Amino acid sequence: MTPRAESGALLAASAISKRFGGLTALAEVSLTVKRGEIFGLIGPNGAGKTTLFNVVTGLYRPDGGELDFDGVRLTGVKPHRVVECGIARTFQNIRLFANMSALENVMVGRHVRTRAGVLGAVLRSAATRAEEAAIIGRAHALLEYVGIAGRAAEPAFCLSYGDQRRLEIARALATEPKLLALDEPAAGMNPTEREELRRLLARIRSDGMSLLLIEHDVKLVMGLCDRVAVLDYGRKIAEGAPSEVRRDPAVIAAYLGGELA
Repeated sequence: MTPRAESGALLAASAISKRFGGLTALAEVSLTVKRGEIFGLIGPNGAGKTTLFNVVTGLYRPDGGELDFDGVRLTGVKPHRVVECGIARTFQNIRLFANMSALENVMVGRHVRTRAGVLGAVLRSAATRAEEAAIIGRAHALLEYVGIAGRAAEPAFCLSYGDQRRLEIARALATEPKLLALDEPAAGMNPTEREELRRLLARIRSDGMSLLLIEHDVKLVMGLCDRVAVLDYGRKIAEGAPSEVRRDPAVIAAYLGGELA
């Protein structure tokens, strides 16, 4: 990874392109996420939102363009190195360790910040035991933070859908990210769960975290995000404050009269 000059942006994606055979999933998409903001990414199904997430988090290598994060060039960097640099994500489809407890799921997220190796684990040195105790303590604190501390001992598959979403967020936060990337966190939630999620995300931002958010609940995006970008057929067609984006003719046309208010 090559250090880059510091800019006003935490994340800068410049002319990102991605093709799958003859299909262009992303066509020179550029955007920036500033420190301490919630940046929303919306668009119809198939617009390229998750593909862009996968490029940003290292799951896909772009066919063109560059990614810079916190002064470091991330283009083509492997996913585990992206996490080490400070980008954590959740997925559109929940990806928890179903048979592990909620606490254990969050503890897994701490792995990227731990130092004990195989030898330390085998010998159970004092340093290893102290680190393990710290991991458990931090995992409990994060479960409390997202509101599910009382379910720490339960297997992930026993949690409600909304609580599983919260658990995914806690596990992502366990990596100590600078940017939290959330792929449709409100999908499948009822109105009460969505409101609880909105408050949680607002709290995370108020505590100093930057967020990049894909979400089909346009009302949630418009009420929560500082800035919004809109993708359609792999191209960025609008970007700006929510009040500007919802009035953009190209956005209205892309949603075919869908709810943007």
